[in-house]
Formats: sequence, C-alpha cells, structure tokens
Amino acid sequence: MFIRVRNTLGRRLELFEPVKPPFVSMYVCGPTPYDYTHIGHARTFAVFDAIKRYLGLRGFSVYHVQNITDIDDKIINRAREEGRGWEEVVEEYTRDYMQMLEALKVRIDLHPRVTAHIRDIIEFIQGLIDKGYAYVAESGSVYFDVDKFPDYGRLSGNLSREAWRQEEEFLREKRSPYDFALWKAAKPGEPSWDSPWGRGRPGWHIECSVMSSRYLGSSIDIHGGGVDLVFPHHENERAQSESYFNTRPWVKYWLHTSYLTIGGEKMSKSLGNIIPFKDAQSRWGSGPLRLWLLSAHYRSNLDYNEQGLEQSLRLYERLRDIASRVTRRLERGEPTHYLDSRGLEVLRSLKAIHSSWHEALSDDFNLGLAMRWVWEFTNTYYRDVEASESHSVLLYTYRVLYELNRVYAVLDDIIEAPKALGIEGDLLELIVQVRSELRARRMYDLSDAIRDRLSKLGIKLVDYKDRTEWVREGR
Repeated sequence: MFIRVRNTLGRRLELFEPVKPPFVSMYVCGPTPYDYTHIGHARTFAVFDAIKRYLGLRGFSVYHVQNITDIDDKIINRAREEGRGWEEVVEEYTRDYMQMLEALKVRIDLHPRVTAHIRDIIEFIQGLIDKGYAYVAESGSVYFDVDKFPDYGRLSGNLSREAWRQEEEFLREKRSPYDFALWKAAKPGEPSWDSPWGRGRPGWHIECSVMSSRYLGSSIDIHGGGVDLVFPHHENERAQSESYFNTRPWVKYWLHTSYLTIGGEKMSKSLGNIIPFKDAQSRWGSGPLRLWLLSAHYRSNLDYNEQGLEQSLRLYERLRDIASRVTRRLERGEPTHYLDSRGLEVLRSLKAIHSSWHEALSDDFNLGLAMRWVWEFTNTYYRDVEASESHSVLLYTYRVLYELNRVYAVLDDIIEAPKALGIEGDLLELIVQVRSELRARRMYDLSDAIRDRLSKLGIKLVDYKDRTEWVREGR
C-alpha cells in the first residue's frame, strides 16, 4: 500500500518517496514563545507527530526537527509591555509550550533555538551575499533580492509582485518593496549580536533555513507548518535556501495544516476567541483532546465545539475500555486451533476495518476518514468481538489496538506493556471480587469507598447487571 501526499508546491498528490529511504527528514516550524500556547498551535504539532508516528508504523525512520524562535519582534514587544527581560518572556512561554508537547505526547527529536545558531545564520547570510542573492543596506540590515529568484511565488501560488510587498516599515532602504530582511540592524534597547555588517539580529525567515539545513542537510523530505506560514515565511525560506544550496527542490514535500476555527471563524486575538491549550486540557483531558485534534483531515479546518469534543471523549473512553478488556482476556485465555464460521466472519470484519484505516492514512494522511474507521472498530468490538471466545480474534483485535495507539498515543499504559500487569492485575481482580461480595451484602458504604479509592489511583470500576469490570483511567 503506497503512501501519497498532497504537496503544497504544485498542489497535487504525489507518491511519497523520501530522498534516502527508509530515512525521512522532517522539519516543522515551531513556536515564537511570547504568549501561551493555544489549541491552534497544538493542532499543527499533534498532526505532524501523528504523521511521524504513522510513517514509523509503515517502516520509515523519521528524524523530526522543530525550532523555537526565541528572538523576534513579538518577544521584544511583549517584554517591553510587561517591563521585563526578553529572556524571561522566552523561558516562561517555552515552558508552557513544552508542557503542551508532554501532555499531547508529541515527540520532537531536536529543538534548536535561534539564539544558539547566530554564527551559523551569519555564515549563511554571507554566503547569499557572496552568491549575489542578498545585499547590505546603509543601515547595516541585509535583504534578500527577490528579483534574483525567478521562481518566487510558486509555493504560495501568489504570482503578483504587488502582493509580494512585505516589511513595509523598511521600504526606503530596500531595492524592491518585496525584498525581505535576512539581518536587521540593531535598534536602541533591543538585543543584538555582532556581525560583519554591524550589530543586529536575524530576520525571521533565515532562521528556519539555517537550522533545518544544519541538522537535516541541503535536501529535506518534509517541511511542515500551518497554512498561514505558506506566505511569506515558507516562500521566503524556499527562495533563500534554494539560492544558497543551488538545489531544487530544497524540500521535496511541503505539507500545511489548515485553521482551527471557533464558530467558523479563525482564532485571533483581535476577535478575542483564543483558547489556551491548558484551559482546553483542564476541561477535556489530554487524551480526548489529542483524539479531537486528529479528528479531521489536516488540510481541512477543524471547528472547536462541545459536540465534537464530547465525541472524542467518548471514543477515548471506549478505546481504553476495549484495550483493558482485550489485554485481560488474552492473559486469561488459551490459544485456539480452530475458528468457526462466526469467528471467521468477525476476523474478516476486523481485517477490513484495519485495511481501511491504513488506506485512509496512506491517502495524504486523511486523519478524518481514519477516525471514522476507529469508531467502526469500537462498534465491531462491542457488537461482535466481546461475545467471541476465539483467542485468534482477540489477538487480531490487540494488533489493531497496538497500531492505532502507535498513531493516537492514548493507550500507552495499557497496550505498550500489557504483561506489566502481573500481580497487579490479579490483585485488582481480587479487589473487584471483594467489592462485589460487599455489594451483595448491601454494604454499599464500603463498596463505594473501594470504588472511590481505586478511582484516585487511576482505576475505574464499571458495574454491569451481572459483573463488574475495571479499566484504567488517564485523561
């Protein structure tokens, strides 16, 4: 089953073939830590983590670099507004960002910071000057000469030179209104570093070109970020990188996540509808929130609403319930050597769902369609697998759960190490039996106390008409 991706450069589906398989280099634009991380940021980071995980499931080895832009106009302005140092601002909001990654189980292999790469950035800029793609203004700022890169605008599909205008405040010292800064001359009271052109600091776009190429080389398989970065950020990255390396394409596959909306409107500070991640996490829990962030195609808008999050919470509880049940049943069960007609039918249903889930993710990482098959899997379990006594059916169910968790990461404590239960599982079964006896004797105060105590330990008891089951909690 081949993987196809829709490349923003060219806007067409392409067969996914990394430069040096099975290795995949992936760079995702990270945060500028001047405010708390919100759920729009979280969506992009969760999506690319899921893409990385799925590629890993398919046998690729992905090295994922995601930068931290720790010097920028926004950081300087926030520090000035709050009357504190820019480093203090960076550290506070970087901690918040890192806590978000940990909560969502987003795994980044390397987190380079801009301020640790100033020398590399200066060398890169000097290389562009030497090659004739950049020039030094009288102020000491350095600009990229867009007219020297004829392919400019193709990534964004924006081919109008008038629409290329950027950094309007520097028009008087630029050759063209659409040239962009590689190095910004120092201003009074702002952080700056020495350079051959005088003290200053890096422009926004050059940072990502330098850090991505330093750690991933002059040719990158996947470059990702939010759709709002296509222009000018990624357009400028592409222009300066392909000019410096004389390599086309510099990035083989450009992937971009769409907007997270509220009531159909993009989140923005001007509308006052920003939802900090930590607020959403407190309301819904990390696991359900991750499932929700991965519930729509990454190129489609995702709207924040109670109904969608309630559905994700329900799916989260279903998956954990099923994983707990299957794990316990496999530990108690014995291998079977024959499947009856009903068992064969159930096994075929599971295989069809499993295949459809893979087909969805292989088709441009269609997370929305894939999630529908996750729901179908849970329905099939409760309808058919729960009643099955076949060890083979349970083993295949476990296999599906394992692969689902490789992408969604909400069952790590159950699926990743099922044998770790050991005596813990036996003790929980004994506690459940004792509580059932207390309930039979109408000693409800004691039975409720046991239930509440177990809940605090992360174990949820579910009472049915004829039995009680335990499942792990973990939001």
